[in-house]
Amino acid sequence: MTLTYLFFGQFLLQKGLITFDDIFKARMLQKKQTIRIGELAQEKGWLTRADIDKVLVMQEETAEKFREITLSLGYLNEEQVEELLSHQKEEHLFFGKALVQLGLITETVLFENLNEFNMLKSNDHR
Repeated sequence: MTLTYLFFGQFLLQKGLITFDDIFKARMLQKKQTIRIGELAQEKGWLTRADIDKVLVMQEETAEKFREITLSLGYLNEEQVEELLSHQKEEHLFFGKALVQLGLITETVLFENLNEFNMLKSNDHR
């Protein structure tokens, strides 16, 4: 099985362990629980809502990352961006964990299949 461009949700879908609706529910939970980097910066008082809106528009127009835009505009410095990204990473809800939280699969099923998926992906890259 070629996995180079296959996501874990698609892998579980192909195995019949979840449905597309389950993928949608898990992604929506991830989206709901993920703190956006701009919101974190605003909470810290580093960006205003207007700053965030400007950065978001620039992202849409240039496809640049939040980091590059805020640094180039002088809104944030490198240390602040790193702190925000680190905090965001710590709080990230992974797709498989979202499936477990929703009761769509068990942790045992998650870890068994995640191990299989990772092994197949690493073999696919050889």
